[in-house]
Amino acid sequence: MPLRLRLTLWYGSTLALVLIVFSVVLYNVTARSLRDAVDQSLEETANTAVRSLEERGFLPLIDEEELLSQFPELARIDKFFQIFSPSGTITLRSPNIKQHEVPLSRTALETTFSGKSIFESAKYPKEPPLRLVSVPIMYRGTLLYIVQVGTSMESIEDTLRRLLLVLLVTMPIALAVSLASGWFLAGRALRPVDAITLAAQRIAAGDLSQRLTVSTAPDEIGRLASMFNDMIGRLDVSFRQIRQFTSDASHELRTPLTVMKGETELVLRRPRPLGDYQSVLESNLEEIDRMTRIVDELLFLSRADMGEVRMEALPVSLESLVEDIYRQATLLGQDRNIAVALGTVQPAVVQGDELRLRELLLNLVENAIKYSHPNGKVEIALVTEGSLARLSVTDQGIGIVPDDLPRIFHRFFRTDGARAHTKKGTGLGLAICTWIAESHKGRIDVTSEPGVGSTFTVTIPLATPSA
Repeated sequence: MPLRLRLTLWYGSTLALVLIVFSVVLYNVTARSLRDAVDQSLEETANTAVRSLEERGFLPLIDEEELLSQFPELARIDKFFQIFSPSGTITLRSPNIKQHEVPLSRTALETTFSGKSIFESAKYPKEPPLRLVSVPIMYRGTLLYIVQVGTSMESIEDTLRRLLLVLLVTMPIALAVSLASGWFLAGRALRPVDAITLAAQRIAAGDLSQRLTVSTAPDEIGRLASMFNDMIGRLDVSFRQIRQFTSDASHELRTPLTVMKGETELVLRRPRPLGDYQSVLESNLEEIDRMTRIVDELLFLSRADMGEVRMEALPVSLESLVEDIYRQATLLGQDRNIAVALGTVQPAVVQGDELRLRELLLNLVENAIKYSHPNGKVEIALVTEGSLARLSVTDQGIGIVPDDLPRIFHRFFRTDGARAHTKKGTGLGLAICTWIAESHKGRIDVTSEPGVGSTFTVTIPLATPSA
């Protein structure tokens, strides 16, 4: 069943229940109010008759015409009265009841003998229902008369019947109008949901550029649309990164395979000296080493993304780490005549994994040596600023153009200048460095000028004294 229909039915059922309860309550309250008004009117008329009899001195013989002339309210058209003796016989009654016989009931007689008034309802064949009140007139504890006043309930019953008819007619009409309004309002409320559904269908077809254009009001639908657009945006970025990653990985792995295949086919075309075979095997071995490094780094990043790389949290002296890397870098730079120097080195202790931090710094130093010009210089420095340690590696190499700076930490990304400068490199080293820095609650920043050099700065929080 569609949600729109379910909402309308729920709304209609609730409204129908409310209307039924309201109608029942209204009918009962109206009926009770009308009957109470009748009882009050009967009681006032009976009290008038009692006062008239008291003023006559409780004479046993009462002149009817004189009584009615002095108290005309006793002869109102909508009421009748009767005066009974203690034995229950009629002493006097109004003219408008002489054609009817309304005897005093045994219950009324017994109640009035005890000095109490009583209200009764009576129904006689072929007569409208009656409402009666019987009031005793006592003198020194003795019952003298019983005054009974009554009225027809026909007008009250007609009023209640008309009210019931109105309710029975208006309730279905009101319910139908309400259901139509509920159907319309539910359709308008669910219209943005239809837009979301259509957009989701287009996205399922592969178009991640789709966005919802529904109102961005701060209500439930607006928040849903905003969250949906944000989710699709993140998915779009993720899929683009995956496609780019797949393309780059394929390219990086295809290049050494192409080299290996070309050299192998070339050497097998005709018999060659043993040295040629040895040269090809050595070249293949280099390419295999390169592919192995790529696969190892991909595996590391994959495990890091899934949270499977364990990181220790121990105090690490960055000063000692920098000195060790400096000694290794001095040997690495000798092959290219690159001078490695130590700048300012201040004592700094951070909380982290020493092996990962060593890998981070070594990658940065190797890159600095790799992309430096011959006879260039690489400087390593360590300073503290407040609660942060700043580790920097500065080279005098090829530099990075401004457009490439935001992308150099992406996986497999290598600038054109880097590819032209050296064929070595996988484009994964800086991505690994970024992950290590972020795992230590730090970051990597870079400043560079093409043809002048680059400075990579790693910022990591210092270990607290309690740590």
